[in-house]
Amino acid sequence: MKLRKARVYWRCGGKTYAIRGISNRNDLKPLGIQFIRCVRPGFRHMANHSKKSLIPTTFYDQANNQRRGFYWLTPVIVLILYLCVMGAFIWLQRLHNDSVMFVTIDQETRQQRLMMIIVALSFVIILSLLALWRYTRFRTRAEAALIAETGFRRAMENSMSTGMRVFDMQGRIAYVNPAFCRMIGWNEADLIGRTAPFPYWIPGRHAQHRETLDLLLSGRTPSSGLEVEAQRRDGSRFTARMYVSPLRDLNGEQIGWMTSMTDITEPKRIREALTAAHERFMTVLEGLDDAISVVADTSEGLELLFANRTYRRVFGAQSTGHAELLGGRLGRFTDETVEIYSQSAQRWFEVHHRILAWTDGRRVRLQVARDITERRMHEEASQIQQQKIQLTSRLTTMGEMASSLAHELNQPLTAIVNYNMTAVALLRSGHFDKERLLEALQKGAAQAERAGKIISRIREFVKRSEPRRQRVKVQGILDNAVAFADIDARKRQIEIHQHVPDPLPEVLADPILIEQVLLNLLKNGVEAMEKSDYHILHVNVAKQGPVLEIAVVDRGHGLKDPERLFEPFYSTKSEGLGMGLNICRTIIESHHGRLWAEENPEGGTIFRFTLPCAPQETLQPQEDIQEHNA
Repeated sequence: MKLRKARVYWRCGGKTYAIRGISNRNDLKPLGIQFIRCVRPGFRHMANHSKKSLIPTTFYDQANNQRRGFYWLTPVIVLILYLCVMGAFIWLQRLHNDSVMFVTIDQETRQQRLMMIIVALSFVIILSLLALWRYTRFRTRAEAALIAETGFRRAMENSMSTGMRVFDMQGRIAYVNPAFCRMIGWNEADLIGRTAPFPYWIPGRHAQHRETLDLLLSGRTPSSGLEVEAQRRDGSRFTARMYVSPLRDLNGEQIGWMTSMTDITEPKRIREALTAAHERFMTVLEGLDDAISVVADTSEGLELLFANRTYRRVFGAQSTGHAELLGGRLGRFTDETVEIYSQSAQRWFEVHHRILAWTDGRRVRLQVARDITERRMHEEASQIQQQKIQLTSRLTTMGEMASSLAHELNQPLTAIVNYNMTAVALLRSGHFDKERLLEALQKGAAQAERAGKIISRIREFVKRSEPRRQRVKVQGILDNAVAFADIDARKRQIEIHQHVPDPLPEVLADPILIEQVLLNLLKNGVEAMEKSDYHILHVNVAKQGPVLEIAVVDRGHGLKDPERLFEPFYSTKSEGLGMGLNICRTIIESHHGRLWAEENPEGGTIFRFTLPCAPQETLQPQEDIQEHNA
């Protein structure tokens, strides 16, 4: 379809545009414009807004209500005036006809022509009125659309939280939206037409604000925006992110600069707080002596996600150290703590494993490895030293009892010699009784067996140093300890009486160590009663709930400085080392018991210690339990 001097009207974004110089609708296809309607000069057409516009209908309804019914008022008034004129003309023509009696043919012809002209003129007037009504209706709708679009844009401007501001080419403020006014606290009338310095500039920083304004007007602002500071009317300050874009008219010529500002004070504060917290957290992690690493399981192995300075110093920036400390638990996702020896680092580590969710949702392994090499060395040295001290204590005890032991061994040895000499004399005489000879030999053998038991007991007590906790009966420990202590007690004319109820539960303890404790307490009691009028040392055993209590009751000189009794190197004896009771307390506490001393109401001292009773079920030895756990 060919169009001459035509205009093409099209709508875009709620606006109607006229394109001149288009003679064919096919010329619009390269422009990507949908053809709406083509009209000749003098006529305009706007498409129905309800079909082409995306502006909410409420704005159009409000605009139509404001203009409803006024577009037909002008045509109706013109039509009424025309009918009045025609009525007056017909009335005057009728009066003229009534006054004239005769009418010529020419007059009648002129009259008919006049009526035809009037009818034609009436038709033209009616058409003009219709065109005027249509044009008025179109203009009313166009005004309603313009009002709706203006109201919609104004509503958008009022609803925006982003502050909009327009500068002209000279740097004057040409436009501000309500959000910008709310942001700085100044109204529109105070800002429109203002030039630098602006009221929202911070006092004392005008030079900095001037540089920012010059950068804005030069068009060299970065696309990422600028971070600017401003001051509100109440004096408070805020930080905003500003973006700048050129403002162009319909002809594409730049007429100013459009800026958008968003208050980022709170987001900046939160970001700075998070950054500071992250820096503090990283400072703490980097300053720890523990090696901290986080890895993720992948198809290619372990991926190191994080490692602090200690880890990088010991194992490098690879995941091999983490894998080594896993110790073969690669497929396990359990939280646990183990002690691992690293061959690459030649160190012992206490490793804590934990599974947690990473920032991307993956399950990762957190590992905290603490170097315990020195601690283990100290523990091993302390254990060896403790064993040496215990052995020394036993040797000291045996040394203090050496004279009594020598006397105790001298008796069976003397008896053996006498019995042997008697047997030899009977055999040399040739006259002997077999019964007497057999009796002498049996008594000598019994005395030899007694001496051998004493020596064996002393050797076992002195040589054994490694603790061996097991289920034992208290009665056996008491008998062995009393047998040793009774040697010295008989020398001092003191008797040891046991008070043991029957039955008694078993205890989980090392019999040699408990025997050492009990022997030390018995020996102290015997020595305390050497110059006393009482000659009986009591050993009482009783069950107190889940523990077994053993008490050594003497009637000696009593306690001196009881608060210092268990201190290392403190002794009331002139020749004592002061380590016996301290070692005893250490032994009892290692058995999860308690050792204390109290005054005897009848005079003297009572030493008490407790041992936990063994459970009813059968327990494995400690070595077997450790091997099973390992």
